Amino acid sequence: MMSFWKWFQSQFLPCFFYIPLPPSLKKSGCNRIMKKREYNNKVYFMKQTVGNACGTIGLLHALGNLTSEIKFVEESFFDKFFRSTANLDPMQRALFLENDTEMEVAHSVAATAGDTEATDDVNTHFICYACVDGELYELDGRKSAPISHGPSSPSTLLKDAAKAIQSMIQKDPDSLNFNVIAISKKSSDGY
Repeated sequence: MMSFWKWFQSQFLPCFFYIPLPPSLKKSGCNRIMKKREYNNKVYFMKQTVGNACGTIGLLHALGNLTSEIKFVEESFFDKFFRSTANLDPMQRALFLENDTEMEVAHSVAATAGDTEATDDVNTHFICYACVDGELYELDGRKSAPISHGPSSPSTLLKDAAKAIQSMIQKDPDSLNFNVIAISKKSSDGY
């Protein structure tokens, strides 16, 4: 039987990093953008052109890079969305999402469902980190392309993403608004 720690590390799929966006972080990182064709074409990436949708874009980045590991219910929203956008470039995917009324309605319902009113003045952002073909990618819809953070694997994804995340936290170390959310596999091992 594998140790708890090895099992724990192997359960993580892409993770999301929720960050505050003070001026120092809004400006930083832009010089790390890769040239359009430098990243692996197996990486599912899309631009964010819809305001206040970074969480949705982060989730689409995560799920889009898991299509080989998970099976969507046939004809479900995600099944249709990823089949329809699989061969599009990042901007075409963004335009497809902009015109998707089903997602627009779902996003609107979610944004107004709670007691807190959604505001247009948002100073936070979601970024997705995913391992694709042995490489860790930062997927940020504000950028023109994914950013490679070097070699990774499903079993080291959390540790590798933590290194990239830590470098961002160091740019605003006094903030308490950083959060990490990880997608995990359904456990069948009883842990």
